[in-house]
Amino acid sequence: MSKKIWASMSILLILAMVLTACASATPAPTEEPASVATEAPVATEVPVATEEPTAVPTEEPAPTEAVVEPEATLRIWADDTRTPILLDLADEFLAEYNVALVVEDLGRVQDIRAQVIIAVPAGEGPDIYLGVHDWLGALVESGLVAPIDLGDKQDEFVESALEAFTYTDGQLYGVPYDTENLGFFYNTELVTEVPTTWDEVLEVGRALKAEGKATYAIAIAGDPGYNSLPMQTAFGGYVFGKNEAGAWNPDDVGLDSEGMVEAVDWMVKAVDEGLMPDTTDYETGHQLFETGEIPFLMAGPWALDRIRASGVPYAVTSFPDNGAPFLGVQGFMVNPLSENVLLAQAFLTEYVATEELMQTLYETGLRPSAFKSVLATTEDPDLKAMGEAGASAIPMPNIPEMGSVWSAWNNGITLALTKQQTPAESMADAAQQVRDLIKGALAGMVNLPGSYQTKAGCGADWDPACEATAMTEGDDGKFTLTAQIPAGEYEFKVALDGDWKVNYGSDGALDGPNYALSLAADSTVTFVYDPETHLVEVTTE
Repeated sequence: MSKKIWASMSILLILAMVLTACASATPAPTEEPASVATEAPVATEVPVATEEPTAVPTEEPAPTEAVVEPEATLRIWADDTRTPILLDLADEFLAEYNVALVVEDLGRVQDIRAQVIIAVPAGEGPDIYLGVHDWLGALVESGLVAPIDLGDKQDEFVESALEAFTYTDGQLYGVPYDTENLGFFYNTELVTEVPTTWDEVLEVGRALKAEGKATYAIAIAGDPGYNSLPMQTAFGGYVFGKNEAGAWNPDDVGLDSEGMVEAVDWMVKAVDEGLMPDTTDYETGHQLFETGEIPFLMAGPWALDRIRASGVPYAVTSFPDNGAPFLGVQGFMVNPLSENVLLAQAFLTEYVATEELMQTLYETGLRPSAFKSVLATTEDPDLKAMGEAGASAIPMPNIPEMGSVWSAWNNGITLALTKQQTPAESMADAAQQVRDLIKGALAGMVNLPGSYQTKAGCGADWDPACEATAMTEGDDGKFTLTAQIPAGEYEFKVALDGDWKVNYGSDGALDGPNYALSLAADSTVTFVYDPETHLVEVTTE
């Protein structure tokens, strides 16, 4: 039996089950239903013509086609890249299975999560939605995602992609379609032999700088925790350890581990020697590489378009000293509160998990495919190299506690690079902050993290756990913060409980846009947050 026929039978069987379930009375009857008659129904009366027709028509009238209503509807929430691809399936799916496919474009994949958290519990969510594997912690714990059984299709997916969508309970919660990780970019005109150790990276940069051909050896472009992880893991650093069962262990925080401190110390020494800038700004790092001022850069597939457009000669390879980046995996997930859970899972396993569709998703998304056959035939040399660099990548921890890591981790490295603390001090503080967050020590904190925080007494900007910008609750139930801030353009948000899991933007919406703060002169600024509306009022003196 062909796969196509088997897919049709599977989905039609599921559809029959769904329709049967929908037709059943609620609650279930306590007695067996009456038997169904097997004889053909008999007409009560047959009309008889009173006269013969005066003429026989020469042509039979064209039959009127009956409009067949879809027997079910599947609704999918997707991003702007994948929506057109999924919409192309709608006519074929309707014709073959009489199931309407509705695909709604929610913008970026990152924007879907906030909508899922709000809509699914209210019974207004989609049947299927796109997402990223590291959302699983919050989604599984909140009952917002259903497990999936890929059956025989499981062997057709890259193992690390399946691992990423597998939670601590051992169940799979998504059908992966692409992966992403950092790769090691190098300038092919400046680098004749690819270094195999991080010390050799500095040696190459040192020689090029002495010849006046480079400004630095390398730069960190973006959040320093994520974007320098291949350096940290090369020294034995880690974020979370694992338990005996191989699941992430939130009680084993590794930000202050010996390997992590050693890696940050290596970065600090590179800055001291002038071989790496102390800024980790994304734009600065990319401009340095794209203009030939640094021979090496750690970047992901999302940067390929701009690097190619810059005209810099480059190639991509794996990291020195077997450094491992994080692996991020995107996939399809099923709403467990949907009325069409079985139909949704059948659609994904028998219709989406095909080489044809996975090939289309790969060609459009500019990411290595999570489907083995598509990945094996990848012709793009950069994506193939990215896939090789990600062969030993670490799936980003998908436990809820990962949300407590980012700010502390980034700030710890930044404080060390800018000489505000030693690597041992900054990483010890970062690790302790994460442990406090996990234990709930900062529960109830209302904070205003933003780009102004270093001006208001914090060690770093965008730190939701900084005590200096924590708000104080008043008798009216509102929270207030007053700070001295110099003239400038700033942004901020509201964050609860010392991390980013729950944050509100300028529209009062969960994960909403940043507030803007424009100060023409040095000012005393008072912020007032209303927990009922989640809005902030700002006054200045």
